[in-house]
Amino acid sequence: MACYCNRSLISSKLDPCSPFSSSSLRLAFHRNSSVLLGGGIKLHDSSTISKKAQLSPLSFSASFRNHICRAAEYKFPDPIPEFADSETQKFRTHLLNKLAKKDMFGDSLEDVVGICTEIFSTFLHSEYGGPGTLLVLPFIDMADTLNERGLPGGPQAARAAVKWAQRHVDKDWKEWTGDSD
Repeated sequence: MACYCNRSLISSKLDPCSPFSSSSLRLAFHRNSSVLLGGGIKLHDSSTISKKAQLSPLSFSASFRNHICRAAEYKFPDPIPEFADSETQKFRTHLLNKLAKKDMFGDSLEDVVGICTEIFSTFLHSEYGGPGTLLVLPFIDMADTLNERGLPGGPQAARAAVKWAQRHVDKDWKEWTGDSD
């Protein structure tokens, strides 16, 4: 990767040629009008060098390239059906109690809880594989499905569902699997 810089870019607070944020990039001006950039790259004042050198490519040093890490591949565990069944029951009980306190659901309470529970159960059985795999999509699907079917309180039901899931699902998984992390 090459980047062409001139004096006006170096003197600006944000250097568009730099792969570093402005807070991590350190410029050190010396009496000889040289500029030191992080990584040991040295630039000179454009008035002291030829026109050709003013637009010279900057490259990363070999030592910097050696410090770039590659992401390790991590395979999450498969869903556990027994855990999914148990967690679905806890979820249903909580959601039924929570939403029963709100007047907005009326006669639709069982339908709302049933739809949310079905979506949550499907997610737990097919996709949830432990901490780090709790997704927001099932909760968006809950709100969308309730709204599409003309049932009341889609956003409120989805919010109650996601709040419960954030507090309990990962913790319950760790207890279920005996993971002490």
